[in-house]
Amino acid sequence: MVRRIVFWDIDHTLIDTRGVGRELSAVAFERVTGCRMKRQPRIDGMTESVIFRETARLHGLNTGRGDFERFAEALAQVHHQRVAELRERGHALPGAAAVLEALAAVRDIEQTVVSGNIRPVAEIKLATFGLDRHIQWELGAYGEDADERAELVRIALKRAGRPPSDAVLVDDTPAGVEAGLTHGVRVVAVATGRSTPAELTAAGADVVLLNLTDTEAVLGALG
Repeated sequence: MVRRIVFWDIDHTLIDTRGVGRELSAVAFERVTGCRMKRQPRIDGMTESVIFRETARLHGLNTGRGDFERFAEALAQVHHQRVAELRERGHALPGAAAVLEALAAVRDIEQTVVSGNIRPVAEIKLATFGLDRHIQWELGAYGEDADERAELVRIALKRAGRPPSDAVLVDDTPAGVEAGLTHGVRVVAVATGRSTPAELTAAGADVVLLNLTDTEAVLGALG
């Protein structure tokens, strides 16, 4: 009987695209809107649908669901087209592969993704860096599923058929921490993104780690 499911965030938790993600988003944005992307809002913890909407607003554009769906399709296409560049410039974060493998060896743990990325992009990103082998994609929740991260957690719990007590969320942002806590999910925060350990602690994370490099410490934090 599986007793625990781990919800992984992707960007700055498991991988770093080192700017490629923003560049590909700009390409997709221009393809769909005809407008060159000059700036974005602070995107940490946002879902892709909100990032698109707020970016469009910064450029004086009003967009709807249909526009986002076209953007999502374009974003997936450009990631497929430039996966070699993503592989060359980005990287898996230290310790990520080892932790995923170690968890896969534990019989009563499943792993999936709760991410603001749309699912096709999430799949490409993790596959590019060899981190997708143990992810049960159908149990997760993604940027096309809802605007708010807390709603993504709710959706993932429903898809997995699990109570909050059986889940643990790993994320690098205060928004991710708060999303997990909203539904009573244990949260392990990693200070591998732009948020400091103090900010993640203040957000209410159950455990804050500096990174994923100590596999045993990560497994212990996941409970």
